[in-house]
Amino acid sequence: MATQPLAEVFGFPISNESKRAVHYRENRLCPFGNVCPNCTKDKADAPLGVCSVFHDDDRVITCPVRFREDWIIIENAAKFAFPKGSTWTSLSEIRLVDAEGQAAGNIDYVVVSYDKGSGDILDFASVEVQGVYISGNLRNAFEEYMREPKSDFEWRGKNYPHPDYLSSSRKRLIPQMLTKGGIFKAWGKKQCVVIQQSFYNTLPSLPEVPQEDADIAWFLYDLVYDPNDHQNHLTLVKTVYTEFTQALNTVITPKVGDMSSFVNLLQSKLEEKRPISPEVPKTILDR
Repeated sequence: MATQPLAEVFGFPISNESKRAVHYRENRLCPFGNVCPNCTKDKADAPLGVCSVFHDDDRVITCPVRFREDWIIIENAAKFAFPKGSTWTSLSEIRLVDAEGQAAGNIDYVVVSYDKGSGDILDFASVEVQGVYISGNLRNAFEEYMREPKSDFEWRGKNYPHPDYLSSSRKRLIPQMLTKGGIFKAWGKKQCVVIQQSFYNTLPSLPEVPQEDADIAWFLYDLVYDPNDHQNHLTLVKTVYTEFTQALNTVITPKVGDMSSFVNLLQSKLEEKRPISPEVPKTILDR
């Protein structure tokens, strides 16, 4: 069990004290292809350089840039979206609008297959990448570590940070799939969702379909520690294939609880406002 929440800082486990790790740490650099050499998470001038956090036995990715390691997320998306042998590339942060010209958001990446000779686009697919929101105060632990980086750093401060999977799905992933995903579904284009396996495991069980019938490929990754280079490496552990409508209906449909507990709550609130005579049934459940 980890004695502090920082799984990776500026790309490396804090137990890694190699020259390369120290170089990235001291210069606040990002090794995963950020928009600039430095980490810009949270604040450009004071970045929160935490790529992933410890939670139970997992290393949970909190920064979407962390998924860019070796760009395997794009390679795997292209394999799903296009026939073998296709010429493809990727474009990032592509603005999407609806029929009224209203912004539906930006697509994280669009993989594009094109004709080698003419350069004309032949097909395309979306790639949405979702890290995990954090509840609690991660910056306090990070700043205390950065004041004196050491491999045996421990932190048990107040408001201990932990993954907020529910907010990550309800506030981010699901709204994106309903809006942007709905447009791609109407266009008949494939979609790729890149998340960690631990995040996917918090979603309702999605009905799977054969790969050839899938609208969406859920690429589930994890961070696997390699003791040889003392680093975590992004690794594809599973791909789940689903149909768009079935998957979204499953995700957005709540599990319905027993109505009696809700009625009892209403009854207690009502009784706080007015007395109820003995001959009147207390709740509709008694009728």
